[in-house]
Amino acid sequence: MELWFERTFYLSFVFTTFAARKIRDGMSAINHREFLTYPVFTTLSQAAEEIGVKAYVVGGFVRDCLLDRGTPVDIDVVAVGSGIEMANATARLLEGTPEVRVFKNFGTAMLKHGEWEIEFVGARKESYRRDSRKPIVEEGTLEDDQNRRDFTINALALSLNADSFGDLLDSFDGISDLENGILRTPRDPDITYSDDPLRMMRAVRFATQLNFDIEPASLNAIAKNAKRLSIISRERIMVEFNKIMLAPKPSVGLKLLYVNGLLKEFFPELIELQGVDEIEGQTHKDNFYHTLQVVDNTAVRTEDLWLRWAALLHDIGKPQTKRFDEKVGWTFHGHEFLGAKMIPRIFRRLKLPLNEKMKYVQKLVKLSSRPVVLSQDEVTDSAVRRLLFDAGEDIEDLMLLCEADITTKNPRRMKRYLNNYKIVRRKLVEIEEKDRIKNMQPPVDGKLIMDTFGIGPSREIGIIKDRIKDAILDGEIPNEYEPAYRMMLELGSELGLSVRSKN
Repeated sequence: MELWFERTFYLSFVFTTFAARKIRDGMSAINHREFLTYPVFTTLSQAAEEIGVKAYVVGGFVRDCLLDRGTPVDIDVVAVGSGIEMANATARLLEGTPEVRVFKNFGTAMLKHGEWEIEFVGARKESYRRDSRKPIVEEGTLEDDQNRRDFTINALALSLNADSFGDLLDSFDGISDLENGILRTPRDPDITYSDDPLRMMRAVRFATQLNFDIEPASLNAIAKNAKRLSIISRERIMVEFNKIMLAPKPSVGLKLLYVNGLLKEFFPELIELQGVDEIEGQTHKDNFYHTLQVVDNTAVRTEDLWLRWAALLHDIGKPQTKRFDEKVGWTFHGHEFLGAKMIPRIFRRLKLPLNEKMKYVQKLVKLSSRPVVLSQDEVTDSAVRRLLFDAGEDIEDLMLLCEADITTKNPRRMKRYLNNYKIVRRKLVEIEEKDRIKNMQPPVDGKLIMDTFGIGPSREIGIIKDRIKDAILDGEIPNEYEPAYRMMLELGSELGLSVRSKN
């Protein structure tokens, strides 16, 4: 019921903003031919003329140029005929004759020339089977090719033909949609999204990146076809999801994924954060919307995808650790430790990298409450040393995450929390300058312990190393060889070890 209400509210918002959206200034006055002034387009035109086909630049290049998003280096070319033949003709005309990579199964080819990456395809029409997003392809006209595209703004085409060079072909009123910031499918959205469910993720991604509205009929079709996402590989879903995460304001896309039922199809753990419980008049914040705000706060300060993932997952363990205590109210004790344990399983299921990137996210989530505790209590040198040691080179990222985690709307609280973090930061700098803890390697290692006491690998070595490390972090001894060596001898004696004779 809650989700239905949120979707209804969002749809009413979209309906009212359509009329209010401001037309983008000057777009209709743009000279489309100016996009094709680079020499590579003259070469493409010559190649089309040479083999006697009609050819057009389509898709993202045209869209992004019209939106003044810079000049894209990826060029998609549609030939009404053989795209592979046109690729070979183009390569022959280009300086250096670049290699043409041919993908016969898809009827496509690609070449690189300087900064340009050009993909060629023959105009085609497509039909789909219910259980696959892989189309049955037939040769078609330019209009057939435009009709199969995901959105009207991606169906725009610029002619490469000598008699109409630079003319804009707009069969589905894509220019109007660009001007009004609307994402609309060229044909029935229910068919478009059912045929290729990945287009639903692309719709959300474009809406997030371009700050466009998905038109209401498409939103309804996405909600209707959300379960069709099950036929899409996790890898393809994550490509789109990560592009949403890298947008200037990721919460736009994350909310769209949630209210239209897509998120629960591949990321149920995130859905579980949503909602507010009340017992004896006491409530807690909605951790889903709090998380979205933390991701946005993080995005303001970094473009690092994996730091943004740490923000997305920093509270992922809260649903399972939520408890109500009559004395203190709602608690989430240990949520960061449980969350860190959940991350490998989540990454594995989502086909995300199980390497240092995952370990980095896991580490930040596990440590995410440590600076918070330091900001609330008296900051001891020992606690700061331990945080520096555990966070290592990622201490600045951890502090950024913790500051992004402040989502209070109360200005006085916000100021107090940020001032507390300033104290923590100052202490971090002071301790690191003095003790060099961040990349600390204790002066006494396992080999020295074995050589000194004449023993092999054993539990005693771990005990000695840990006690020396703790003594340094607690400030009992300095991070220097001589005091660490003396402590090693004392600990060895306590454990019944004898110094090996050098004779």
